[in-house]
Amino acid sequence: MTRLISAKTILGSSASKVDPWFGTSYTINLYRGCSHGCIYCDSRSKCYQIDNFEDIQVKQNSIELLHKELRSKKVRATIGFGSMNDCYMPIEEQLQLTRQALEIVNIHRFPIHIITKGTLVIRDIDLLKKISEVYAAVSVTITTADDKLSKVIEPNAPLSSERFDVIKTLSDNGINSGVTLMPVLPFINDTRENIEQLIHKAKEAGASYIIAGMGLTLREGNREYFYKQLDKRFPGLKEKYIKAFGDKYNCYTSQTNSLYNYFKQECRNLNLATKPGFYSPPVNRQTSLF
Repeated sequence: MTRLISAKTILGSSASKVDPWFGTSYTINLYRGCSHGCIYCDSRSKCYQIDNFEDIQVKQNSIELLHKELRSKKVRATIGFGSMNDCYMPIEEQLQLTRQALEIVNIHRFPIHIITKGTLVIRDIDLLKKISEVYAAVSVTITTADDKLSKVIEPNAPLSSERFDVIKTLSDNGINSGVTLMPVLPFINDTRENIEQLIHKAKEAGASYIIAGMGLTLREGNREYFYKQLDKRFPGLKEKYIKAFGDKYNCYTSQTNSLYNYFKQECRNLNLATKPGFYSPPVNRQTSLF
């Protein structure tokens, strides 16, 4: 189910801050809610006040707002797509809000960083090439190298193998692309075997970096949904989570640090960066009079 809504503003955050993970200063969400059905999604948290998360709300005035807000920005900084939902979920194929937004971004010459699980991103390679003249990065979220497991924890998203194919297509077209490896779910995909397979498949696909966030965050709203899905998909695991983490926000296991150290070492071995390289504004050089 979808419905149209009007937004008061479309760009979040400010150019005075740069996200240390993704290098973004602004964020844009053209939709509210998401259809991928990932069992761990933090955007279900009560603090975001999104009822019926699978029902997609479309910000019908988003493109008009974006043009107006970018025109007023004095500082050119990276815009992050995909912070609260996937900008390339299936509804985008019909509505093309993300493509229209990229066209506006290109006109105003702003840098971007897209985070997605959607294969539809390759539709916009023509625009991504143009925006890359300023700066563009596309991070494809892949949490497991196993298609069967990805179908369990991300039931409506493209399979992991399809996402690796997206990276291959992007990299073959000269687009700065890599993997967002997060979350790493305790007792589910937090194994050295999974991390190793994922890193090597990312390298084979042409990824230039992998951004990893080990562990899982849980808070009111997404915790209840996650536990309900554990009962459905991993019987008995909810009790293990409750015993290990209680009501903690950050959920890490005793092997988290060693797993992250292994991840960094394996990336070094394969010459994979752990960040995409952030946008740097060009330096204005004035010709000396003398």
